[in-house]
Amino acid sequence: MNEMLRMILVLAVLTGASGGVLAGVRALTMDRIEEQQLKFEKEPVIRSIFTDAENDPMSDRFKVKDGETTLTIFPGKMDGQSVVALEAMGKGGFSGDVGLMVAFDLESDTIVGSGVTTHSETPGFGSKAKEDPSFVAQFEGWEVDKSASVKKDGGDIDAISGATITSRAVCVGVNEATAIYKRLKPELQKGMESLGSKGGTN
Repeated sequence: MNEMLRMILVLAVLTGASGGVLAGVRALTMDRIEEQQLKFEKEPVIRSIFTDAENDPMSDRFKVKDGETTLTIFPGKMDGQSVVALEAMGKGGFSGDVGLMVAFDLESDTIVGSGVTTHSETPGFGSKAKEDPSFVAQFEGWEVDKSASVKKDGGDIDAISGATITSRAVCVGVNEATAIYKRLKPELQKGMESLGSKGGTN
């Protein structure tokens, strides 16, 4: 009986130790993955949107809760504008979801810039959503209360030639981003005010 209790105790200790090690490895791996995603996926798009920012949106980024999800927000001051950028997913792409970074002017409630962060679309066709800036440029000045859709679906957006499905996915991403923006605007304003109080400029 004592032997059985010892075996159970040893097993419990080993299981607990293994669980702790795995949890630690997972935490370290997640931090590393997030760092790589920031550097190679998000930062190039952020830099292209905030070309004239008075601050560094990458270092000034902050997080907000959206239900059970935590979002990273990239704030910027540009020509007197208070701008925040956030990422949303455009579901329904030809080969998968399309990640989209969208930046909003907090005063006018309009889109001031956007760019594709991730995709697995067909090279030379759907990939143009990321490669051709003239496509996402169509959303600049877009009011957040207006739904985005391609002209084939009765909307105002010119689809990428040969990649209507990808174009639709980007529109879905824009609509998702605007929904998040409207839902979280008070928190986004607080984050921007906090940036101002810290004097977050270069």
